[in-house]
Amino acid sequence: MLIHILLACVVLASVIIVNVLKQLCLRRKDQPPLVIHWIPHFGNAISYGINPYRFLADSRKRHGDIFTFRLFHLRITAYLGTSGNAFILNGSHSSLNAEDVYSPLTTPVFGKDVVYDCPNAKLMEQKKFIKFGLTSKALSRHVRVIEREVLGYITTSTAFGFRAKTDDKKETASGLGGEHGLKSSSGVMEITKAMAELTIFTAGRALQGAEVRQKLTGEMAELYHDLDGGFQPVNFLMPWLPLPANRRRDRAHGRMRAVYENIIATRRKKMQMGRACGTVEKENLFEEGEEGEEMDMIANLMQSHYKDGSPLPDHEIAHIMITLLMAGQHSSSSAASWIMLRLASRPDIQNALYAERLHNLGSSDASPLSPLQYEHLDTLSLLQAVIKETLRLHPSISSIMRKVTQPMRVRANGQEYVVDKDNVMLASPIVTALSSLHFADPEKWDPYRWLNNPSFADYTDVDVSVSKGANSPYLPFGAGRHRCIGEKFAYVNLGVIVATLIREFEWSMANGETGVPETDYQSLFARPKAPAMLRWRRRAVV
Repeated sequence: MLIHILLACVVLASVIIVNVLKQLCLRRKDQPPLVIHWIPHFGNAISYGINPYRFLADSRKRHGDIFTFRLFHLRITAYLGTSGNAFILNGSHSSLNAEDVYSPLTTPVFGKDVVYDCPNAKLMEQKKFIKFGLTSKALSRHVRVIEREVLGYITTSTAFGFRAKTDDKKETASGLGGEHGLKSSSGVMEITKAMAELTIFTAGRALQGAEVRQKLTGEMAELYHDLDGGFQPVNFLMPWLPLPANRRRDRAHGRMRAVYENIIATRRKKMQMGRACGTVEKENLFEEGEEGEEMDMIANLMQSHYKDGSPLPDHEIAHIMITLLMAGQHSSSSAASWIMLRLASRPDIQNALYAERLHNLGSSDASPLSPLQYEHLDTLSLLQAVIKETLRLHPSISSIMRKVTQPMRVRANGQEYVVDKDNVMLASPIVTALSSLHFADPEKWDPYRWLNNPSFADYTDVDVSVSKGANSPYLPFGAGRHRCIGEKFAYVNLGVIVATLIREFEWSMANGETGVPETDYQSLFARPKAPAMLRWRRRAVV
């Protein structure tokens, strides 16, 4: 038995030695430094998968700003720092292709003929259609509906220990009825679960309209959960695996697409009836919202046309709506969780946020505890700083990848390298955001750094907090042609959610913890490790 064990160890050692020697001998001198991996086929997948940021930061210390590593069959060339971000995120589509990297992951979730399952020129047109819901006028309307969604969630969610009462319509200055189903004045919640629920409601209502929002409380919520389960790291490489999560993903996509197509078909039928009655055609695409008849995203897409004059097919409208719902929720869910965790660990900043609202909004005609308006957000500078600082420390995605479609020359580490075709180039804005070159004490959560350092105005547009370009060390939403167009909405969504939760409650870490949880990198979107428990206590209204 001992002989067999020794023999197995010798064979394993031989395989590892041969694998390492092969890597060292086959590397060309004009290629970037190589991060050696010990296990054939797996490459550096284990260390990268456990903590991508730590793997990239440690590799940078050993090899410099550019280096290559393996993720199973993929050869990844990371180019870090502001120069690397600019090179990759501003790279031409003819040389650096996002579709070839992300389509296997996103197409089964979003659907065919949208996002990364269509030519880039078509994607750019689709992004223009979506901007309908991201104008200043639309954002102003979103503030009101998001706040109502948050208050509604508070009064109906078991996370807050409330049950809604239909016989109490009177609202206090804080926005909630005096009794309004209150079971207790304090409680404990799992914040990641609560924020996942809340942000799908706020994103759904604001970006998709009342008709879709009503469906999110029933079957569609379950469909969303199953569809979201398709965003697993393994699906970057093998989206076809017959995993239970992938089977649920595929069933959920088909059923959710049918929900949207039924809405579209119903509206087209109304439109035909309207034509027959001689009414204006556009009016039959509108929906009835809380504030009367309003134009929603479905109606906008039904009226949109590509540059060649062709209308959007119904299946593309449905797939864009699925994409929009998931993008709007993902950009806010993990961020909202991190913000509330950070604030719970810093009651002094919580109190400062509350005081900022009392002071800044109290100077207007409205009560500081009255509903928020879009223009109020710009006056709450500490609130904006809290959001920026949390996104700096906790971006939802640590790596942004592009497929190399032709050999590229890159100058870094003081010399010129060649990155071969079919490599994948990787930018990591979080590495820059956590660098002491740009931020003092970079791993410390300090919102005041955004208020006390005038040079940070170069990192963002001060009016809407949008990153200027790929050379900025602050890129929580990417840059270049694939930069997230929902960045402004994310800031508005997060701002209203956090401002409302701080207005209504005081927060603390449950069980006496003083620090925040570690990051869970096992899902595609980095989030706090669960369970992340917070204690809430009803705030006394001043």
